[in-house]
Parts: sequence; C-alpha cells; structure tokens
Amino acid sequence: MLWPMLAGGLAGLGVYLFVRALLRPRPGVATLVARIDAGSRSMQTHTLSDFDTSFAEMSRRGRTVMTTLADRLEVVAARRGWQLSRHRTDLTILNRSVGAMLATKVVSGLIMILVAPLAWGAARLGGLDLGSTLPLGVALLLGLLGFFLPDLTLRAEADKRRREFRRTVGIFLDLVSMNLAGGRGLPEALLAASSVSDHWSMVRIRQTLANARLFGTTPWEALGELGRDIGLEELESLSGALLLAADDGAKIRQSLSARAATMRRKALSESEGDEGERSQSMLVAQMLLVIAFLIYLAYPALTALMAQPT
Repeated sequence: MLWPMLAGGLAGLGVYLFVRALLRPRPGVATLVARIDAGSRSMQTHTLSDFDTSFAEMSRRGRTVMTTLADRLEVVAARRGWQLSRHRTDLTILNRSVGAMLATKVVSGLIMILVAPLAWGAARLGGLDLGSTLPLGVALLLGLLGFFLPDLTLRAEADKRRREFRRTVGIFLDLVSMNLAGGRGLPEALLAASSVSDHWSMVRIRQTLANARLFGTTPWEALGELGRDIGLEELESLSGALLLAADDGAKIRQSLSARAATMRRKALSESEGDEGERSQSMLVAQMLLVIAFLIYLAYPALTALMAQPT
C-alpha cells in the first residue's frame, strides 16, 4: 500500500499547487515593484506582431485558463525573485512572457505525468500485469521530461528568430546607408529605413525607434537596449558605431555599408555550414539504410547456416 499512497499524495499535491496557482493572489508593494523591474507583460510596452503566438491555437476557454495561470505564475516568479535571465532573452525575441513559459512547462509536465497511469491502465485491461511501482517511476520521468521539454523548444525557436533578425539587420543597415546618401540625417534615416516593411523584425525595430522618440532617448541607445534584451550582439555593436558617429562625426555611411557586407558574408557562411550539416545527416541516414538492407539480405542465410547441425 505504500506506493499507491505515495502516488496519491503526489497527485494531490500537484492538484493543490495547480489550484493555488489559479487563485487570485494578493501581491504587496515589493511584489509589484519586482514585476515592474522584471518587465511584466501587463506593465511593459509590448510590441505586438503576427509572431506573438502564445496560446493562439487554443480554444477560448483553454486560452483563458492558460492566461490566468500564466499571470499567477508570473506573480509567483516575481515574488520569489526568480531572475530566469537565460530564458528572458529568448522570451523577449519571441514576444512571450515569463508567465506564459512557466504555464506551458507546468501544463506539459502534468499532461506527461498522466500518460503513464493511462498506459498502465490500458495494459491492465489488456491482461498485462506491469506491477504497481512501474507507473510511478515512469510518471515521474515523463513529468520531468514534459517540464523541461518547453525549454529546448524555446531555445530552438529563439535561435531561429535570431538568425532571421540578423539578416534583417543587414538589410536595415543597407537601407540606412541609402537614406544617408540621399541627404537625410541619422535619426530620420533610421526611422525611414525601418518603415519599408511590415516584417516582424522590422516592426520591432520601428517600434523601438518610436518608443525612443516618445521617451526622449536617442535611437542608438534604444537599439543597443533592444540588442541586449533579445541577445543580439549585432545591434549592440551597431549602437556603439552610431553613438561614435553622433559624437565624433565619423563617416558612418561607409561604415554601415561595410558592416552590412560583413553580416551578409557571415550569414552566408552560417548557411553553408548548416547545409553541410544537413548533407552529413543525409549521408549517415543513407548509410544506415544500406546497413539495414544488407542485414535483411544476410539474415536468412545466417539463420540457415546456424541451424545446420555441426
């Protein structure tokens, strides 16, 4: 009876924590200040775009439950002082909140935990006795897998968006250089170059420049802060180059053109490297298919040879 009682206790604890997360908390002043400092979704200027897909594919009821859970978990994270600095840059470039990530991790873990008892029950109905301790261990392993799987997905999506953003920055630099050649000033050239497209990355740059004008900061400082927030070194270095041009009057147009060419060459090298990795993966897959086919051809002869009496 020990293992069933332990499993029931763990299930009850999970349900209790889930209900507590859904209940409306009463945050104090310190918690509200922490939410502001942490960049809470409800208290931060949020750049909306078509790429913001948090809970977009769910039904209305499911989206409401996930949004409520995300808000509660975000309050809990701010109250506990969880920095989550590794994830914040990935979440920022994806236009997602910390609460949405935590809600996805919790729900994914709970769903994976329920897979083991359901499979065990189906096996028992089919007449297969797997014991009573196996489902608990498998459920814990699946729960951990479901809890950490969104982190891997988040990292992969963020890396993909960063590569796309780097290509956009190279195009953006060329457009700024063209506007400077046309006689525009540096701030006007930056804003005009960001207005030529409605791609999500251009929308992000345009919104950043517009917010800089509203808040009274310089465009290059805003771009540098955006680069730090989303983990893009190219924007941070661009901010330094634009600051140097604004202070010392450097030849910024030639510098931007050279920087754009360098970024294009780097993107081309990365693309060639990715294609080489895919080619190697296809080669390994083909070799495995050939080995499997040879084993399939040789297996009857080997079994017949081994079946002969010595």
